[in-house]
Amino acid sequence: MKPYGNQLNLKKKVLYESKKNSEKISIIKFKLIHQIFDTINISLLVLIFTLFFLSFNSQRKWSNTYKNLSKTRAINNNLIDYISKIEQFYISELESINTYTKTKPKDLIYLDKLPEKKESLFKKNLSSFIEGFVDSKYQRGY
Repeated sequence: MKPYGNQLNLKKKVLYESKKNSEKISIIKFKLIHQIFDTINISLLVLIFTLFFLSFNSQRKWSNTYKNLSKTRAINNNLIDYISKIEQFYISELESINTYTKTKPKDLIYLDKLPEKKESLFKKNLSSFIEGFVDSKYQRGY
């Protein structure tokens, strides 16, 4: 039996077509792998931005809480100062109670009411006029 036509040409055609098919399959595999990586990258970016905004929001809430706690601490420090001053006052009052003795009516001295001197309006005005006149001797102008 004699081979019909060029056998080498047939082998080359088959090899070329099989390479073409394998290249199509490898291109499809690469496209699929790239699509999977793109999806993973986009998912990671979305996750990163979501966590960033959540952490930013929680940081804002923590800042507000810290500011309120600082105000409360300042108020408490002021209250502690006031309480210590009040305690000091009451302790001094308690100590002063022991130093003073209670009086009885027999210990008191009663004074008679002194009569008020009534000065006439004329005398009062005359005396102020005389004082002004005496002062004017030393206050002469140019």
